Amino acid sequence: MARASNTKLVSHIDCPGGGQVWWDKNILYVSHMRPPDGTSIYDVADPKHPKLLAKLDVPMGWHSHKVRVANDLMVINYEKFRDGAPEFGGGLGIFDVSTPSRPKLVHKWRVSGEGGGVHRYDFDGRYAYISPTADGYVGNIMMILDLARPEAPEEVGRWWIPGQHVAGGEQYPWDNYVKPRCHHPLRHGNRLYVSYWHHGFFILDIDDMSKPKLVSAVNTGPADPHPTHTALRMPAKLKGRDIMLVADEDVAKLRPSAPAFAWVYDITFERQPTPIATFQVSGVDTDGSPQPAMMGCHQPSERFHGTVIPFAWFARGMRLVDVSDPFAPKEVGFHEPDVPEGYEMVSSNDVTVDPNGLIYLIDRQRGLSIIESSVG
Repeated sequence: MARASNTKLVSHIDCPGGGQVWWDKNILYVSHMRPPDGTSIYDVADPKHPKLLAKLDVPMGWHSHKVRVANDLMVINYEKFRDGAPEFGGGLGIFDVSTPSRPKLVHKWRVSGEGGGVHRYDFDGRYAYISPTADGYVGNIMMILDLARPEAPEEVGRWWIPGQHVAGGEQYPWDNYVKPRCHHPLRHGNRLYVSYWHHGFFILDIDDMSKPKLVSAVNTGPADPHPTHTALRMPAKLKGRDIMLVADEDVAKLRPSAPAFAWVYDITFERQPTPIATFQVSGVDTDGSPQPAMMGCHQPSERFHGTVIPFAWFARGMRLVDVSDPFAPKEVGFHEPDVPEGYEMVSSNDVTVDPNGLIYLIDRQRGLSIIESSVG
């Protein structure tokens, strides 16, 4: 049975499991986790009665599990999913969604070589800040694409951890560690906050996008066995400080461990990010003993209002976390959906909000919940 505090279910969409959900102009864009399901587009002007407008499929062996929309452009990813046929190729699909019921492919941008494709990204309507594989590099790197002409995207700049560019003669120093992998960048002003999986996070100066410059970096591994999923800069100061939320994902652990959690960093002096607090859902970690994957943290919503941040917390659904006091983040509400039929627990994978405060929560197995909150 569903459990909730300070939240109420508005409606439920029975759809394939998803990787990401995004709201734009009363339209909900839902990317799915497993092929052949790619992207579904819903009219949610009446959130109690969502209407399916269109659906895009992907070939087996590839998935399109991320989506962002701005300025009537929809950007979806193509990433290898097990044994993807190389002729399809990884990269990005760029669609005109000025008429959401008829998405029109404008261009397919492909990664160089036969790499795995693009994982996650940010998109502001002009620039896409992406995490592609690239010929000659080990793992995913950071790249900036200019979509001013969406039919002909242009690379503006790229950045990687020294050692990734093996084709350029760099020495690869991680033979006994997890290979580097840019998870995704998020832009705030002239900075990119870049999560890099088991290599922590990086703050980059992109005042000159063609030459991103390292400002600082933090890696809590290998002492912390969980990969860094998201580095999310708070747009306004909290208690006079610049604050960043960093979510570890409860998967791909370096060793058996207790569930992953979220960190709060003070980045006022950005050359030395300092952890000042952590947040874990009460009852998830009772004694520090190892637990199966996907019991703990996944990610915060990249879109939010004020200081109450919705988090997708895998088996514990959606949590509302108030960070107005960054030294003491606290839960102020939650929504744990019904377990999808045929599964043992929920697996809340992504969450976003709309301007009216409605929350959209996708399960990576099946189903999407539209939720109303009484806080925030």
